[in-house]
Order: sequence, then C-alpha cells, then structure tokens
Amino acid sequence: MTKANLFIELAQPNANGVSRWVDKSEFVGKYKDLQLGNGGSWCRRSSPLARKYIIEIDRSVTPGLSIDKIRLNGFNQNKQFNQNIRQDIRDFYKNKNCVMLGVNGTSENTTIELDHKDGRKTDEQVSNLSTQRVEDFQPLCKAANDIKRQICKKCRETNKRWNAKNIPGNPYSFYCGDENWTPELGCKGCYQYDPVAYRKESIKKISAEAAQYISRKLFNDEN
Repeated sequence: MTKANLFIELAQPNANGVSRWVDKSEFVGKYKDLQLGNGGSWCRRSSPLARKYIIEIDRSVTPGLSIDKIRLNGFNQNKQFNQNIRQDIRDFYKNKNCVMLGVNGTSENTTIELDHKDGRKTDEQVSNLSTQRVEDFQPLCKAANDIKRQICKKCRETNKRWNAKNIPGNPYSFYCGDENWTPELGCKGCYQYDPVAYRKESIKKISAEAAQYISRKLFNDEN
C-alpha cells in the first residue's frame, strides 16, 4: 500500500474528500511509514496525495517548522504537474553520480534521487511522459536534492534566483541571465538548475576573458 493510501485509510475522508485532523502521533504500527522525518515527502504539494486532495497542515504546536497535524479538505480541482518519470530515463541515470557532490552511496543522504531540473515544475512538456527528455532531469543525492528543493521554494516566493557565488570559488553568479527569474529564461542559467552546464559555460567564459586579456596585453606591449 502506498503512503498516500495509508493516510487515506487512517484519515477516512468523507464523500466530499474532507477528513479529520490526523496528529503525527498516530503514525505508528501499521502507519509508521507515514512518519514525517524530513518534511514528509508523501504530503508535499507535488505528491500524488496532493494531486487528488487539498492538504492542510498544522504547525502550531511544535516550535519551528515541524508538521503537527494533517487533514484533507476536499478534492483538488486544479490541474497538477505529473512528477512521474519515464522508465527509460530512470534507467539512463540509475548508475550516475550526483552532479553536485559526486557521490552515489547507500546511506540516506547519499542515495541518488532523479531530480526535475526545473524546480518550479510547471512545464507541460516535462509533465507529459511521452515528451520528457533525458536532459530535463539530473541525478542528485538526497542531501543535495533536499537543499535544492528549499532553494527553489525561496525562488518561487521571491522570483530571485540563487547566486552560484554562494559556493566559494565559483567565478560567476549565473551562467546566463541574472538574479531575476523571468518566464522567458525560466530556471536556465541557475547553478541549481544545471551545475554541469554552469561549469562548462564558466570554462568558456574564462577562456574568452583570458584570450581578450592576452590580446590586449600584446597590443599594449607593441605600443
């Protein structure tokens, strides 16, 4: 049974999709897999459960951002982004290392997760299994993917993209565009969107700048 179905069984929504408040203390025994851990992936806004129901979360009891109670408050009528990834794409990436940290391990934080590069998850082409492309995704270890998820969340709230110079040694803030997220450029240019493209484009930029510097130096010496 999936986690979504486990919660539905526990919460017992009525015919209108409305359930009681379910306290996290109830996630024991048969329902122990619902324990929230790092934010509760099964009840996120992009989860299968959220595609069917409107999920309400209560964080008013425990200090900080911990989830205390969850309920369903009706059926979700909005069109939802399909997070499913085609099997041939999964097979392509299954043995690849994390593009940010270079690991592929067995511990919780080093296991590989297949990440949608576009953290906003609004592109219908990526939502459609028949039109998905290998380059729409990247392998990230769980630790990197969790961090990226929070960075993308902040970007959605502020429309300000993450600056790659937050990592010491990175020479450019973005490999194209600037800090302002725009519909035309989308996530392209952000380190989090594609760290491999960032590195490749940075090499090209540095090489071009070095060539210009040497050319100016030579001409200045001649004068």
